[in-house]
Amino acid sequence: MSRARTDDERDGAQMANERDGAQMANEVNGARTGAATQPSPARTVGRRVAAQARFETVAVLRNGEQLLLTLILPVIALVVLVRVDAAPLPGADRTPAALAGVLSLAVASTAFTSQAIAVAFDRRWGVLRMLATTPLGPRGLLAGKFGAVVAVLVVQTVTLVAVAAGLGWRGHGAGPGVALGAGVLMLLGAAAFVALAMLVGGTLRPEAVLAVANLLWVLMAAVGGLLLPLSSLPGPLAAVVFLLPSGALGEGMRALATTGSLNLAAVAVLAVWAAGGAWLAARFFRWD
Repeated sequence: MSRARTDDERDGAQMANERDGAQMANEVNGARTGAATQPSPARTVGRRVAAQARFETVAVLRNGEQLLLTLILPVIALVVLVRVDAAPLPGADRTPAALAGVLSLAVASTAFTSQAIAVAFDRRWGVLRMLATTPLGPRGLLAGKFGAVVAVLVVQTVTLVAVAAGLGWRGHGAGPGVALGAGVLMLLGAAAFVALAMLVGGTLRPEAVLAVANLLWVLMAAVGGLLLPLSSLPGPLAAVVFLLPSGALGEGMRALATTGSLNLAAVAVLAVWAAGGAWLAARFFRWD
């Protein structure tokens, strides 16, 4: 009986070891499977930013005041610039330069004025305070707003190009290189203006942001180089305005539309404003 007990104990121990080994293997395989299925941190951040961008895009396109600023006013400006000869524009045909200027105005309207006001009032209503409790963070919020601006800019570009075609523009000389250059300038301009919108909307009171954003929009459209060429300004003032994001964007877009060449100085100015503005917005942005 002692031997039988020993054999039984040995068999029981062997079975227990096999069971423990199988359990350990299952745990290891489960850990490996969990590690494989768990999304990477970069993918998780990307999903958060994409969700925020989708929310921001829908909010802009459903807001009547935002549509007035982002679509209706640029369309009116395009028609006026093409049909009225009072404003000087480069080129034999006014439409390419007018379209370039109005696309620049659309970038400033969507990326700066609209976003600055939205951020300021979201702070007042406590929306940003709730976002502060999420892992999104200022950089994620900035990236989400930039994504929304790009989506709205696509809608604006299609609409304005269609209106320009209705006014007689046939896109002569607007090949893939010109389209790529315009995309680079508009994306850099959008990045610069979104960063400045976050800085203004995230630091000033909503009433002050409302006044400052609208005033700057008028100044940028009238004498900031968005709609009219800098050659219409006095020499020293034109040189200063070109160093602003509005002047660099407007001049770069007009040069591309009329000559087909990309203004690298404008690209550099916009890149500096985008990088510097993003750093300042992340540094001084307040959630409440």
